[in-house]
Amino acid sequence: MEHENTKTENTKSEGLDPARASMATCVVQLENVSVTYGRQPALREVSGRFPTGAVGLLGPNGAGKSTLIKALLGFVKPAQGTMTVLDMNVADRPLEIRSRVGYMPENDAHIPGMNAVSFVAYCGELSGLGPVDAMQRAHEVLYYVGLGEARYRKVETYSTGMKQRIKLAQALVHDPDLLFLDEPTNGMDPRGRDEMLELIRDLAHNKGVNLILSSHLLPDVEYTCDRVLVVDKGRIAAEGPILELKGPKGRVYEVRAKADTDRLVEALRRRGLECHATDEDVMRVFVPEDQTAQVLFQVAAAEGIQLRHLRPSVPTLEDVFARAVGEE
Repeated sequence: MEHENTKTENTKSEGLDPARASMATCVVQLENVSVTYGRQPALREVSGRFPTGAVGLLGPNGAGKSTLIKALLGFVKPAQGTMTVLDMNVADRPLEIRSRVGYMPENDAHIPGMNAVSFVAYCGELSGLGPVDAMQRAHEVLYYVGLGEARYRKVETYSTGMKQRIKLAQALVHDPDLLFLDEPTNGMDPRGRDEMLELIRDLAHNKGVNLILSSHLLPDVEYTCDRVLVVDKGRIAAEGPILELKGPKGRVYEVRAKADTDRLVEALRRRGLECHATDEDVMRVFVPEDQTAQVLFQVAAAEGIQLRHLRPSVPTLEDVFARAVGEE
């Protein structure tokens, strides 16, 4: 088929111009932004910058990530503060901003009764494309996200993973300058999740698309993004390049005790060592550069606890997240 032969060529021109990445040094800025729902604060005096490239918006469920994106799109009005997207003030130019960004919402937003290509083309027309261009682009982006063979099926017959893909397609159809992706792997099986992450990584690193990925899943952010903003309880808890945030001088060790794990954790913390439990009963302990692993054996011996497992590791985004939100 013609589309099969031109898939690679099409993806180079489907709104994914590498020159877009250099259009500005910062695509989003926030200054003292607060949002409340009734009396419940959702964002508390948030200030931050999202530079060009792929930036992760990381935080637990309920931290304020979706509220932040909706405020940037002009869907939610802040109680205070200023926001700019692509050098435009959100309060003054929300419609123009929405015509230049792509938004993949967390919840499904398809129109029952429409097939995929008609739905994506309709979204393109809503964003300003003419009917012919919108239909052409709909075919291109549906092939790009892996729905080319299913583009004439009604969207309500799609699986959860396919619905996630069509949400990405409608966000891409009008060739946006910036993508907002809100929990893009929600509900997907492991294979579909991996394929979605590959698409996002390709957009950011090969197609030069600026994107903000909102997720509570640390591996998703670490795989696709270069920078991260950690949101906790409506505030920015940490921000910066992932490699820098992961890189305090020192060493991380994986430790398992024969027994009395809780007592060992308390003893290590009394010595001033960062210690975080994992799902597999393995502690991750950060040892500063002026100490060695010997301190772990010393603390265990002093408590009469036997270590069964100890090996060096490397800091991960999980460690960054735990430090940022104050988890213990």
